[in-house]
Amino acid sequence: MTVSEAIYRRRSIRKFQERQIPKGDLEKVLEAGLYAPNAGGGQRTILCGIQNKSLIAQLGQLNLARFDRSRLAGGFVSREQPSAIDDPTIRNGFYGAPTVCAVFSPGNFLYAVPDAFCCAENMALAAYELGIASCIIARAEETFDTPLGVQLMREWEIPAGWMPRCFVALGYVEGTYPEPKPRKDGRVRIIE
Repeated sequence: MTVSEAIYRRRSIRKFQERQIPKGDLEKVLEAGLYAPNAGGGQRTILCGIQNKSLIAQLGQLNLARFDRSRLAGGFVSREQPSAIDDPTIRNGFYGAPTVCAVFSPGNFLYAVPDAFCCAENMALAAYELGIASCIIARAEETFDTPLGVQLMREWEIPAGWMPRCFVALGYVEGTYPEPKPRKDGRVRIIE
């Protein structure tokens, strides 16, 4: 598989089997995150791979607890892989994924958010190459801005002043892997 094939074929999956991914594959996905582009080569992200089912369920519920629908730029995502945007009855922001990775970066660094999302994208592409489905999920700050979140960051030895930026949900797709959606026209400009 080429990088281009992974970029064009990978989809955001929100229906997962209960089957856990192997620890060795999780380690490969996390390592891919460590090789993501990052501002000035600073390597400032910290990655936590979580495979504890009850903890993932708790964090997934916290992820949607303060979901602000008023700030959405569209009201529909997918029929095959519905999101919390499509279905307000969804109560777990991780959609039942058996593994979730949290990405942390410094709170006061100008490029912390782009660095974290580059890391998440690398992880999603590496997962796809391994036959593992993924979904990059935001709302990490809200998820960890809770007593449980503060406690976990302390237990996981996340440095003071660092912030949770995003998640990567990992697992095996339940049902058929979706085909790519057509790309919207008019989104590319070449300026000469």
